[in-house]
Amino acid sequence: MASRELIGNIFAFLKELKAHNNREWFVEHKERYLQLKAGFEALTDELIARIGLWDEEVKGLRAKDCVYRIYRDVRFSPDKSPYKTHFGTYICGFRGRNSGRCGYYLHLEPGNSMLAGGCYCPEPALLKRLRQDIYDNMEEFTGIIRDPEFIAEFPEIDPTDKLKKVPAPFPADFPEADLLKYKHYDVGAIKPDSWFEGEDMLEKTDRVFRKLYKFNRFLNYTIDNIS
Repeated sequence: MASRELIGNIFAFLKELKAHNNREWFVEHKERYLQLKAGFEALTDELIARIGLWDEEVKGLRAKDCVYRIYRDVRFSPDKSPYKTHFGTYICGFRGRNSGRCGYYLHLEPGNSMLAGGCYCPEPALLKRLRQDIYDNMEEFTGIIRDPEFIAEFPEIDPTDKLKKVPAPFPADFPEADLLKYKHYDVGAIKPDSWFEGEDMLEKTDRVFRKLYKFNRFLNYTIDNIS
């Protein structure tokens, strides 16, 4: 199935799933889901091959290492909807979605599709080390995040839960102190559904992910040294 047809069918399925998020509907449409899942895994394998040409860490990954399950863990959630209303794959070196490292995330959800990367919700000890390494290597870090090509796709770091004050032990009057207030060092680029429905979807996605390479590599240096 061509990527254009596949993405269109995925969006159509997810819209219906959102309107009928229950086991009975899903069981009735299970075969349809499995066909779309197989297509999405094939698309992920194509992306892995493309990314592997410029990021050797992802070589050897398989789609099954990267694609997320559609089943939600509802044990501790007030929302008991059993299924996710998106398809997601996280292409990341060594262990894919379970590596704990920075990689390349593709999220397909009608009206909220995106490409993303970086470090989301790091543990306190890792967050402390990330801030320290950013502080110690600020010129390198700002050179990455303020590169015009990077900013064109990722204009800001995830501001969720951002601190109002500079955390200790960093000086409050440090010129780039604002960059030490983040609790997440990830970035994302929201795209319209139509962006993914063209025949050049893989080429465009690859071009965007290339812009994340230096950002991920900077953060992974810290992650690898604290693991």
